Amino acid sequence: MKRRDLLKAAMASPLLLAALPGGLVSVCAAAARGAAGMLRSRVRPGDAGWPSVAQWDRLNRATGGHLLKPESPFAHCGIDGSDAACKEALQHIKNPFYIGDQPALTQTSGWADAWLSQPSAYAVAARNASDVAAAVNFAREHHLRLVVKGGGHSYQGTSDAPDSLLVWTRAMNTVTSHDAFVAQGCVGTAPQPAVTVGAGAMWIDAYDAVTTQGNRYVQGGGCTTVGVAGLVQSGGFGSFSKQFGTAAAGLIEAEVVTADGVVRTANACTNPELFWAIKGGGGGSLGVVTRLTLRTHALPEFFGGVFGAIQASSDTAYRALIAKAIEFYQASLFNPHWGEQMSLRGERVLRVSMVFQGLDKAQAEKTWQPLIDWVNERKEYAFVEPLKARALPARHFWDAEFFREHAPGLMVADDRPEAPRNRVLWKGDQGQVGWFIHAYQSIWMPASLLRKDRQSDLVDALFAAAGKWDVELHFNKGLAGGGDDAIARSRDTATNPAVLEAFALAIIGSSGSPAYPGMPGATVDIAKARDDAKHVSAAAEALRKIVPDAGAYVSESDYFQASWQSAFWGTNYSRLAAAKRKYDPEGLFFVHHGVGSEGWSADGFTRTT
Repeated sequence: MKRRDLLKAAMASPLLLAALPGGLVSVCAAAARGAAGMLRSRVRPGDAGWPSVAQWDRLNRATGGHLLKPESPFAHCGIDGSDAACKEALQHIKNPFYIGDQPALTQTSGWADAWLSQPSAYAVAARNASDVAAAVNFAREHHLRLVVKGGGHSYQGTSDAPDSLLVWTRAMNTVTSHDAFVAQGCVGTAPQPAVTVGAGAMWIDAYDAVTTQGNRYVQGGGCTTVGVAGLVQSGGFGSFSKQFGTAAAGLIEAEVVTADGVVRTANACTNPELFWAIKGGGGGSLGVVTRLTLRTHALPEFFGGVFGAIQASSDTAYRALIAKAIEFYQASLFNPHWGEQMSLRGERVLRVSMVFQGLDKAQAEKTWQPLIDWVNERKEYAFVEPLKARALPARHFWDAEFFREHAPGLMVADDRPEAPRNRVLWKGDQGQVGWFIHAYQSIWMPASLLRKDRQSDLVDALFAAAGKWDVELHFNKGLAGGGDDAIARSRDTATNPAVLEAFALAIIGSSGSPAYPGMPGATVDIAKARDDAKHVSAAAEALRKIVPDAGAYVSESDYFQASWQSAFWGTNYSRLAAAKRKYDPEGLFFVHHGVGSEGWSADGFTRTT
């Protein structure tokens, strides 16, 4: 179950307002005018306005003693790493559950020439919405930089900032299923099956409760250790999004603490504009989501996957293989049954890592047999790994005990003795744990490229891009070809509307080993990172020649994304900016390339407009 192995990011210049499309310039200008006379800067430790010890103590009491002073476990490693905390961290450095339990660490250790994982000055280990509200009020009153972290998976460092106050929701992880849920204030609405999830829960928590234990399905993320709240707020895709829509589209109701410290309910009937904005508007920009209720679906009988790899003997044969793969995808896989990816890799290899729902093993094998026959009939191709279909009862897709018994090795468990036995992740996702990003880019690929008269252009662009760097096509991260209901519900979100017309998200990137500050043996070859970034950029530009105005997925995008407002949200940005002005007029909530961030310095401490 290999996903997102590589990353992306062209090292482009930071956004200049003058370069924005005309419509967005007016939005940004309006936001700047609205900021006149407001807070101009935030305080850091040592500044005159930094809270006193007595004031921090009052926050501690207000949050039930849950104020922490985070310290990296690598802070006292020294030369040999003999410190106990350091040794423990090194032992579990590839365990995402361990990293998520550390308030001072994030799942990504940094990004070349962009950011490094560094702890906040203080953190509130929130247990409920009241704790969150106390932290929000304290940050607002004392002009602090506020950061929110649940899963901590942000590639762009949005759940990380030195000199800040962290709202850490990890302990808010309760999962409750409902047979008949009705959103608050939505009188006359038909009850529906749903699940309510705390802001600190990971998707493995939700899948275990809803699917393994409850025999239903909730649309979430493919990586089991990603936080539920963060994925929903970023739009969110899982392996089966073409059938069930985005994670944001499944949101029925949320509890949100806004910048004024008020705990609000947001749904289609109560605070509807806030509700719409958090469905894909990006985490950490509009408030702190403390609880989410998501619709659940009837579970198909089977989930499964098809995996393998094909190698071509020449460039000419490789281009023909890419052409055949695109033709085959359009004819046989461009439907709600199929998700995940095909990737174009070095040595002229096409790797298949696809998953399916609603089919059995025999149906999946029948679907792929024409491509297998085509390869076997031609001497210029060889199966590096045979294409094989596997299926299992859908209820067991995230069942840790089932995999321990029937397929050991496909999932990796939390290796700590006290860990719950359901805490597992796909082995293919372990490479992302602690990684240091060199470069990462994503591009929505419109379904119009699958037309017979455009397939040659698409193939040429993919072949050219693959000649510069590895390229992945994530078919589940484009909703074109999906079910009507999935597309309709996803349309009513803040996510870039381009996703509705995209058949896939192209991802190109590069990364290195974990490199947390102070970690023994951690090194970043910055020359290599910058060189990788150039190649990633060149590969991405080969694709952009046929989709020059394509958007990008906010959670998997370039830290240096140009025109990020239109790339992430398209025509929805002006509406999001209006929601930001309504619910956070002073800009308390700041994240890199988040809604309203164009009015602040890169570190979020100084207002620039």
